[in-house]
Amino acid sequence: MTFIRTVLGDIEPEDLGPTYAHEHLVIDGGGFVEASADFLLADVDKAVAELEAPRALGLAAIVDAMPCAAGRNVVKLAEASRRSGVHVIASTGLHLSQFYPADGWTESNSAEELAARFEADITEGIDAYDDRGSLVERTEHHAGVIKIAGSAELTDRERRAFEAAAAVHVRTGCPILTHCTDGLGALEQVRVLTEHGVDPGHVTLSHTDRVVDRGYHREILASGASVEYDQCFRWKPEVDNGTLTLLAWMIEDGYGDQLMLGLDAARQGYWTTYGGSPGWAFLLGEFADAMRVRGIDPEDQREIFVTNPARAFAFAEIA
Repeated sequence: MTFIRTVLGDIEPEDLGPTYAHEHLVIDGGGFVEASADFLLADVDKAVAELEAPRALGLAAIVDAMPCAAGRNVVKLAEASRRSGVHVIASTGLHLSQFYPADGWTESNSAEELAARFEADITEGIDAYDDRGSLVERTEHHAGVIKIAGSAELTDRERRAFEAAAAVHVRTGCPILTHCTDGLGALEQVRVLTEHGVDPGHVTLSHTDRVVDRGYHREILASGASVEYDQCFRWKPEVDNGTLTLLAWMIEDGYGDQLMLGLDAARQGYWTTYGGSPGWAFLLGEFADAMRVRGIDPEDQREIFVTNPARAFAFAEIA
């Protein structure tokens, strides 16, 4: 029997509800914050408050895409989930090398060693210290997705992470969420994962709407993988909204059942509770209205926000 693994426990896929498929609810230190204080999202009160407006619009779940040792704090994620009533799927996996110490385990571990770490997050519980030190204290909160990041062309280190993710998926059924730098590299990512035994139906590729190319997206989706578009509020007013354009194209091309949306709102400057904009309500509010104007009707939107995430983030059945 398949299921979705949240930080507060496993749920049935049909209980997931409207979902933002790539977010960052908590970033508590790590390489991102070292790069810019705007990435610091460590205040649980503000996280809960930021969820209030989208919750009122129907938001029921988010995928928190912060992987190992990059600022993850699963205890805070669990508290925010409990207090807000929003399901949270936490990640294991790795981001790009630039966010980690050059002499750390994230850069030197073999694919087998990485796989052991990822699998422990899924089956035993995420480390309370986010795998950033020698002390490991497994919590009761488990990862429900493997988040891995790739450059436009995979580096050797990124390839090890993808191989590790594939191995863990094969053993556990855990779904895979990828980061496509600048929207590029999606086809190589799917190819590597497939070569290592992953059914593309359990892979979601993020940020691909940075590339507004109908042929590119057709080719990605023809592989059987899903995409997560999250550039919706980043387009300048004087240009066409590329995310809307891609959604309309891919629905017209018959791929509506492989599309998901998020905000990837990983900065204080994007949260209303820190005085930023557009705030987390934008996606189910203003953007959903713009989708309707573009001809993306409520049935299409339900598929994007509810049906597709329930399938994409469910664990595969293991024979």
